[in-house]
Amino acid sequence: MDERRKVDEKSKQEQLDEFRQDPEREYLTTNQGVRVSHTDDSLKAGERGPTLLEDFHFREKLTHFDHERIPERVVHARGSGAHGYFQVYEPMTEYTRAAFLQDPGKKTPVFVRFSTVVGFRGSADTVRDVRGFATKFYTEEGNYDLVGNNMPVFFIVDAIKFPDLVHSIKPEQHHQMPQASAAHDTFWDFVGNLPEITHMIMWVLSDRALPRSYRMMDGFGVNTFRFVNAEGKARFVKFHWRPLLGVHSLVWDETQKIAGKDPDFNRRDLWEAIEMGDYPEFEFGVQMIEEADEHNFDFDILDATKIWPEEEVPIRWIGKMTLNKNPDNFFVETEQVAFCPANVVPGIDLSNDPLLQGRLFSYLDTQLIRLGGPNFQEIPINRTLAPAANNQREGYNRMTINRGESSYFPNALGENKPRPATAKEGGFVHYQEKIEGKKIRARSEKFNDHFSQAKLFWNSMSDAEKEHIVKAFHFELGKVSDSEVRKKVVDLINNVDGDLAIRIAEGIGVPPPAEKGASSGTKKSPNLSQERTVMDTIKSRKVAILAMEGYNHDEVMQVKQALKDAGAHPQIISQFHGMVRSADGKEIEVDKSYVTTTSVVYDAVYIPGGMHAETLKNQGYAIHFVNEAFKHCKPIGAIGEGIELLKASGIKGVAFVDAGSGGEAVSEMGVVTCGSQGDVNSFVEQFKTAIARHRHWDREKKEQVPA
Repeated sequence: MDERRKVDEKSKQEQLDEFRQDPEREYLTTNQGVRVSHTDDSLKAGERGPTLLEDFHFREKLTHFDHERIPERVVHARGSGAHGYFQVYEPMTEYTRAAFLQDPGKKTPVFVRFSTVVGFRGSADTVRDVRGFATKFYTEEGNYDLVGNNMPVFFIVDAIKFPDLVHSIKPEQHHQMPQASAAHDTFWDFVGNLPEITHMIMWVLSDRALPRSYRMMDGFGVNTFRFVNAEGKARFVKFHWRPLLGVHSLVWDETQKIAGKDPDFNRRDLWEAIEMGDYPEFEFGVQMIEEADEHNFDFDILDATKIWPEEEVPIRWIGKMTLNKNPDNFFVETEQVAFCPANVVPGIDLSNDPLLQGRLFSYLDTQLIRLGGPNFQEIPINRTLAPAANNQREGYNRMTINRGESSYFPNALGENKPRPATAKEGGFVHYQEKIEGKKIRARSEKFNDHFSQAKLFWNSMSDAEKEHIVKAFHFELGKVSDSEVRKKVVDLINNVDGDLAIRIAEGIGVPPPAEKGASSGTKKSPNLSQERTVMDTIKSRKVAILAMEGYNHDEVMQVKQALKDAGAHPQIISQFHGMVRSADGKEIEVDKSYVTTTSVVYDAVYIPGGMHAETLKNQGYAIHFVNEAFKHCKPIGAIGEGIELLKASGIKGVAFVDAGSGGEAVSEMGVVTCGSQGDVNSFVEQFKTAIARHRHWDREKKEQVPA
C-alpha cells in the first residue's frame, strides 16, 4: 500500500495515551504550568475585603468551571462508552474493498457508545426507549462510523419528519413533563396521525425497549448501505450486531424500581463487566441484496420502517467485536465522541434511503455547535489513525499546527500537496448510480404499506411477549389524558390485528373499533422473538445468596464456587455488612446489606439451608426479596431449610421438595429446590439451567404474588 495510506505505527490506545495525564503529579498548577501556592482563598484587599481582579488563578479556575458543560445531545444524550477491537472472520474481498474487512488476523480498534434516545443526561437508564448503538472503527483508511440502534426499524420514512418526531416525544412544551417517556398526549397524538410509525411502535412497546444490559441487546445499522468491491460492483446491505450472551430484557415493573434504586443500572453493568473481565462480545453480520433484485420484494428495501426478513434475506455473520477497556475520562471520551453516518471508508457507500440522506446532514450539523466548531475531529477520541491532511487550517479549537504557505489546491508553492488520491491509491470514489427523475416531494408506492410488517412482528411474538406488548399499550395510552387521542391509536392498531385493538381498548377506557380489523394472519419471522435467543450460558449473571447467622457454610461454598466456575457472580446478601457466621462457626463476608441492594438488580436468588432459615422467615426484607424475584419471573433456588422461606413467602402453585428429603433436585417454573439430604450437584446443574433461561414467563399468570 502507498506510504501515504499507511496507518501510524501507534495504536489508537497509544495515541490516546499521549493526551492522558498522570493523576499523581506532585504540584497543582495553572493551565500555563505555573505552580499554585494556595487554592482555598481568593486574593482579597484585606481579610474581609473584595476579591481582586488581578487574582489570575481565581479567574482561570472559575472561568474554566463556568464553561465546563457543553450542550447535551438533542437525542441520545445519556450514554455510556467502551473501547475494544473488531476482527473479521474471513476476507470479504468479493463484496467490499474496505480494508478492515479483509484480514482475519488484524484487530481494528473501536469505540462504542450505547445510549437512551429520549431522556436528558440526568434521566434513568431503564426507561422504555430505543437504545443507541454507535460504533467508531479506527481503520487504516480513516474512521468509519456505524451509527445504529437496538431496533432494526425506525419511526419515520423520511428525515424531514425527524424534528416533528422528537418534538412530539420530548417533554411537553407547556410544563416540561414527562421526562424520558413516550407516555403522554403529544407523542401519541403524533402516532395516531402517522400510520408509517405503526411498525416501530410494536417494537418500542415490546421487551426490546427494556434491555437487561447493553451487553445483551442487538444492534442494527437501521439504514440501507452499499458494499462496493474493487471492481466497482455494488450490493445493498444492512448491518447487524448480535450479542454472544443473547438478547435479554427486564420486566416493566422491574425497570421502574431500578430507576429509583440505581438509575445508572445499565451504565454500571457495562463498566463492572469490563472491569471484571466479562468483556462484551458482539458478532457482526450483513444482509446483502444484489442490485438486480432491488425491486423483487413486497417492501421497498430503502424504507427504514421495514426489516429485511431473515427468511428472505439471510444474515451472514462475518466478524466479532470485543469491548475490553473502559474510558479513563467520561467527558473527554464518551461525551465528546462524535459519530456521523457520512463517515464511511472505501468499500462502504450510501444509498438513497430518505432517512439516511437526512442523517448525513443532521449529525454533522449538530456536532458543529455541540463541540464548539469545525475542528471537533481533532479531539483525541475522534482523531483518525490514518494520516489526515487537508487545507482546512483554521476555526475554533484548531489543535494541529500546519506548516507551509499553501492551504489550497492546486498549488505550486507546495508541490500540489496534499493532492487527491486515485482509486488505486486508496481514494474514496462514490458509487456511480444512474439517477433520473423529476424534482418531486413524493415517495415510492411500496413505502405506503404501513401494516404488513407490524402484523409480521406481532405474529412472531411468543404469548408472553404479546402479553407484555398489550400491557405496555395499557400503560402508555393510560397516561394519555385525551380520550380522542387514545381512540385514534386503537383504530390505528386495528389495522394490525383486530383482537389486539380490542384488548388495548379494554385497558384504556375507550370503545373498541366500530368494525373489528382482520386477523394479522399467520406469516411469521421466528427470529424476531427473544424466545429464540441464546439460553445456554450464565456468564456474568448476578446471583443473590441470602444468608444470616446459622447458614450451611459447606453448601454455600460448593454452590457459590460452581456458579463462579460457570462465569456467574454470586454475592452474599445479609442484614448488615461485615462477616456472617455459619452454624459450624465459619464465616463469610457480606457483599451487600438489605439497605444497599434489592432483588431487581440480580438475575437469580439462592437461599441456602441451615438454621438461619428461621431468622429469614421473620424478616420482611427477605420475604419481599423472594416475592419480588418470583413476580419478575427470575430463577429461585433453595436447599434444605431454605425451602421454608419460600413457603413463608406465600408463593403459590409451585411444588417444593420436602426440606429434609434426599434425591435429586426438582425444578418447576424456574424454582429449583433440593432437600437437605439431596444431591447438591443436581441442584447446581438445574439451577444453572434455570438461570440461563433468564425468565420463566409461565409465572406471570399467578396474580397473587405480594410484591
